Amino acid sequence: MTENPDFPTLLRMIDERSAAFRAAITAAPRLDADVPSCPGWTLYDLANHLSEGDRFWAHIVRNTAPGDERPTKDGLAAPTERGELMAWLADSTEQLLAALREVGPDRSCWAWWEPLASPHTVAAVARRRVPESMIHTYDAQLASGDPRELPTTEALDAAEEFLATVGTVTVPWPGEPATMDYHATEGRSWRQTVDAAGSRFTRLTPAEATLSKPTAALHGTASEPALLMYMRIPADAVRTEGDAGLLQRLQNWG
Repeated sequence: MTENPDFPTLLRMIDERSAAFRAAITAAPRLDADVPSCPGWTLYDLANHLSEGDRFWAHIVRNTAPGDERPTKDGLAAPTERGELMAWLADSTEQLLAALREVGPDRSCWAWWEPLASPHTVAAVARRRVPESMIHTYDAQLASGDPRELPTTEALDAAEEFLATVGTVTVPWPGEPATMDYHATEGRSWRQTVDAAGSRFTRLTPAEATLSKPTAALHGTASEPALLMYMRIPADAVRTEGDAGLLQRLQNWG
């Protein structure tokens, strides 16, 4: 079974996805263009959000421990002139990468998610920042009318990381127990189970993926499960089997 990306690979992915985000912002005709997938935001707002997040998590991995109060952001806004904004974005990414390299993957830190399938460690923070940059790159491309498929390796891990970090909780599921399977054509499958104990996931073997009988199942390219989980494309964009309304109920619950 394929292993999750190691720490050096995660750092490389952050660097590459952040560079792709800057390229999308550079290519955009206007910074005040609306971002359809982030209602109420312009491209500048999107850039400010991503750079703020990079700086925020750089502070977290250096200065916090599990159980600390939620840290505050520095309150600094990105510059609005395009050239200065590009430099600001690059510096924000470097601040994050420098902090991750300096502290290393095993250190514990504050995090907002339940430490069940995704621990409160620097490695988990690095893994979380990859889809953050990647999905927002898609948002920026969409705002310019040029959305592209997510890169395969990053997309596969983004789907699993979402299930581990966002989709694993102890909050009781309000409906009947259910299972949702996600199948990527590149050979990765997962099952999300929801019931009174909350939500959890498992990665399915090829045999399990073939024989499984879930409440519902979605089939798509590597890019599509990740985009679905982040609500960037509708459920009817991919082939669905079983209870077609389960994904919407999961998204409403989250």
